[in-house]
Amino acid sequence: MSRFYAPKENVKGDQITIDGSEAHHILGVMRMKGGDKVVVFDGTGNEYSGFIKQADTRRKRLIVEIIRTDKPFSEKGPELILAQAIPKKGKMDFVIEKATELGVSRIIPIVSERTVVRPDVDSSEKKVERWRKLALVAAKQSGRTDVPVIDEITDYYKMVYTLDKYDLVLMACLMDKRVAIKDAVKDVKTGKVLIFIGPEGDFTPEELLLARRDNCRFVSLGRRVLKSDTAGIFVLAALGYEFSV
Repeated sequence: MSRFYAPKENVKGDQITIDGSEAHHILGVMRMKGGDKVVVFDGTGNEYSGFIKQADTRRKRLIVEIIRTDKPFSEKGPELILAQAIPKKGKMDFVIEKATELGVSRIIPIVSERTVVRPDVDSSEKKVERWRKLALVAAKQSGRTDVPVIDEITDYYKMVYTLDKYDLVLMACLMDKRVAIKDAVKDVKTGKVLIFIGPEGDFTPEELLLARRDNCRFVSLGRRVLKSDTAGIFVLAALGYEFSV
């Protein structure tokens, strides 16, 4: 059955209003019509099964009659937040998509000392808007009932002063004194886990020094040096395994 998105405020009683681009996709692209069955999720964990009650292709608007409401799935274990240095060549799109599929709850794009991609204000707004759309599409495709939050692009030095609000910080880096991911999280069952992924060329020694906290662990990603856009996905996959068994 086809699966679509509508924000929570569009759900009123036993009906859901869908308009704009999502309605165009349903009516204009997929050629669905009144009476067709659909599944709609609202991004907060709710999923609704129903059928199209009213459809207006010209106005890009439709109403879904709700038959059943479910909360089919919730992420196990700690909440995972990814602070990702923006990689080159548009590869942040890949990171957003795959991190969403792997269950991340929030993604914070960061600019550090060695980050090559440094968008200006206008470009930043366009990039973040694009990333939010990609996260929504990936959430729909992967069967999630929530959509990860995509923050505005943040400077590393601003981000590093917020580390105390997380229960655990995992900083992937190439420094000598590192621990394996499984050892860093062996006693972690709940809470907020922040994953820091640096740019090509890694974090600088000064950046690593600033990140030192009681709740921060410098972690190894194995014997190979991974690209920035691969590293975050690797850590999320590893944590998904550690927290699901």
